[in-house]
Amino acid sequence: MADHRDGPLMRDKSKENIQCQITLAIVIGIVLGSVFAFLYPYELFTYYSPFQNQPFGITNLKAGSSPCESSERIDMLKLEIASLSEKNAELNIKLKFLRKQLRLAEQGRDYAQKQVMALGENHKAGPFNTVKGLKTNPTVFPDESVNPRLAKILEEVAVHKEIIVAIANSKVQSMLEVWFTSIKKVGIPNHLVVALDDHIEKDPDEGIDSIGKTGDNHASFLQLGYSVLVSDVDIVYLQNPFDYLYRDSDVESMSDGYNNKTAYGFDDVFDEPAMGWARYAHTTRIWAYNSGFFYIRPTLPSIELLMDQAVFNEELFYPSHPGYDGLHASKRTLDFYLFMNSKVLFKMVRKDARLKKLKPVIVHVNYHPDKLPRMNAIVDFYVNGKQDALEPFPVGSVWQKK
Repeated sequence: MADHRDGPLMRDKSKENIQCQITLAIVIGIVLGSVFAFLYPYELFTYYSPFQNQPFGITNLKAGSSPCESSERIDMLKLEIASLSEKNAELNIKLKFLRKQLRLAEQGRDYAQKQVMALGENHKAGPFNTVKGLKTNPTVFPDESVNPRLAKILEEVAVHKEIIVAIANSKVQSMLEVWFTSIKKVGIPNHLVVALDDHIEKDPDEGIDSIGKTGDNHASFLQLGYSVLVSDVDIVYLQNPFDYLYRDSDVESMSDGYNNKTAYGFDDVFDEPAMGWARYAHTTRIWAYNSGFFYIRPTLPSIELLMDQAVFNEELFYPSHPGYDGLHASKRTLDFYLFMNSKVLFKMVRKDARLKKLKPVIVHVNYHPDKLPRMNAIVDFYVNGKQDALEPFPVGSVWQKK
């Protein structure tokens, strides 16, 4: 017979063995797991895909599409890219324009505040005939972002934030040489010629620059905070014009007028007999300013003004009226004997012994097409002292046949 007294003891030992085995298995599992986790931190088994590490593109879409269809698709994509590139270029141009408009808008936004700053505190009106108004608009705040390269050039060339600027191309090369020679002889250091072509740019004179080929105009100079004396090249300089400016107006311009009435304005009477008692209508007339020579300060109206000859005069003189807001630029007419046009010289001055003794600041050959020979004659008369240098030329543009 079996001894039943050993049964419980055997069962307890069997349980202890099983628990030890389980504990040992757990410890081994933990150790192995830690080892694998340390050696393979990401993954032990890697799933391999036939498409793994292959770029996804048109070449991956071979299934269900022929090579012809893929080629057509590529051509279509190329056309779309070209079209988008053109649109992007157009948008960049528009963006550049809008940025420029934004700068001007920002300058004009606080225009009233700048006017108050220029005018100072309010004043009471004084006795009759003692009240004087402000003739000039406040200058704009310089904005070097308009043209950083031009700003650097002007900083080196300009004197007291003022500069003479001319625009030239190879067609006026001979006149430009006379222009340069006269400026150097007078001793005017602050001048700059904007070259419109490579031939002019190759001129050895340091005062020539190719800024004009980038599309910049005189407004850029004003936006940079510089006063500009705009000059054509058919001008002979005999004195420094900066010594004869008043700087009390936005614009100081030479006139195409040839006497006090035509240069500075006059009362012109229009007669209409049918009106009876009111038959005479008095109007004020002013001769045209010459856009080939004028001094302009860096103000908002000045920046708006810079156009061609016709618009130059219209903008300056047209008053505000329904449908039109005037420029509100103040203006001064320069002395027509000091800032002389060629009509004044050849019609009156050379025939008057007293007037021939005057020495003008500049002479602008604007009335005559034979510009170069007349410029040389002006140099001979005023610089070289040849008293008969002006005599061979006709008053007008027609030479008499001999």
